[in-house]
Amino acid sequence: MKRALKFISTLCVLTLMLTALAACGGSKTPADSGGSTTPDTPKDNTEAKKDIPTLVWWTIGGQVPNNFSKAIDAMNEYTAEKIGVKVDIKVASWGEWDTKINTIVNTGEPFDIMFTNSGKYSKQVAMGAFADITDLVQSETPELFKFIPEKVWEGTKIGGKYYSVPTYKDSALTQYWVFDDKYVQKYNIDINNIKTLQDLDKPFQDIKAGEGKSFYPLPMTQGEGLNGFFNSYDDLTLGFAPIGVKADDASRTVVSVLEQPDVMTNLKLLHKWYQEGIINPDAPTKTENDKGRPFFAAQAFPGAEISWQINDAIEKYDMFQHYGPIYTTSTIQGSLNAISANSKYQKEALKYLELVNTDPKLRNMLAFGEIGVDYNNVDGEKVIERISDTWPLAAYTQGTFFNMAVTKGAPEDQWEQVKKLNDAATSSTVLGFALDITELQTEVANCQAVWDKYRYEIITGASDPEKMVPKITAELKAAGMDTIMQAAQDQINNYFK
Repeated sequence: MKRALKFISTLCVLTLMLTALAACGGSKTPADSGGSTTPDTPKDNTEAKKDIPTLVWWTIGGQVPNNFSKAIDAMNEYTAEKIGVKVDIKVASWGEWDTKINTIVNTGEPFDIMFTNSGKYSKQVAMGAFADITDLVQSETPELFKFIPEKVWEGTKIGGKYYSVPTYKDSALTQYWVFDDKYVQKYNIDINNIKTLQDLDKPFQDIKAGEGKSFYPLPMTQGEGLNGFFNSYDDLTLGFAPIGVKADDASRTVVSVLEQPDVMTNLKLLHKWYQEGIINPDAPTKTENDKGRPFFAAQAFPGAEISWQINDAIEKYDMFQHYGPIYTTSTIQGSLNAISANSKYQKEALKYLELVNTDPKLRNMLAFGEIGVDYNNVDGEKVIERISDTWPLAAYTQGTFFNMAVTKGAPEDQWEQVKKLNDAATSSTVLGFALDITELQTEVANCQAVWDKYRYEIITGASDPEKMVPKITAELKAAGMDTIMQAAQDQINNYFK
């Protein structure tokens, strides 16, 4: 008892001493606050810490979990020490991404780094939203410039200049179809013989008949529709499906994509599935995917199904390739991080992106979350085990895959397989070309508005394409589509002459 009282007494004395010291520290005048009044007292580093910039990075992802701030704090502690930079990561959800990013760019809301892609990139560059980093990326971050292959850098160019850092990953497009294995087993689906969209009809019909009226074998959302539906047409980086060049067309002829016979055939099949209840009736208005879909389509790479299984709490996904690999300028521009033209920290932003692409520890934290909560290291920085499904950030938006850990259960040579896909890829006949819309912004905006009015109905199968495509095409022509197509053809002819 005496020992306990003695301990408590000592603790009280220590507490009083600390309180007194804190009071003395708090009583400094502004003139004193920068450091000591005696040469023997070390100067604090408060002022130095204030000099560490915090970059605003807008990206896309899911719902932010409770530990998000803690995970970002851990990253910031690491990067502040490494390169003197922190980040404030802002996440726009999948459903609100288009609207949110357009608003930020249009209103001039401050940011430092922004994830973008081929659907937006050329328009945002034309609006002056992004910094020209052509010289800066080579002078300030030579390791980053050297790490990313020249072909990938070339795919980001607009007007011969770099306005973004490309995400060096599965940069050649490879498209997969994915079934929940329990339906494959239950309905004896032969995935090895599914090569075309028409080949999916029987499996979908069998699943629908077996699972009932309220079950939808091909669930969709308004923005995605059937992922990769227009892949066989190069969109010239316009991010506008109704105009393109067939990727294997040696003549490089610009066409009205919706009117092409192969596209019309597939649109009619989507509409048939919608009418039959294969596709969910709320697809044109649904903004977010449900977890655990029986089937979906995705641009992917070997082993990607392991992460989907974890995220969706599915025992096994069967993933099989049906298109690609192919390089187009748009696939290279499918994941980019650009720096604001108005950022005060353009050099710092580039150094941060360099670290993301060259430092495995930071790369894993961004991709997987908080260590010990979202993932654990299994083999240093090379293999990790996911222990949660709540980390919201999409790894493909951030940086290279080639310094990122493999998730336990995926092939250990996963990223080597991705490199092999890149090496084996064919090329679009217009690879390297990016449409310059500087003189076409009015027509592009007007045509985009027309397409936005109808696209959710078309790409989810909700509308009859035989009725809607002529109507959409007529409105697009009135909005200036022919002008865009002619300018695109002229630019292509000049580029490849």
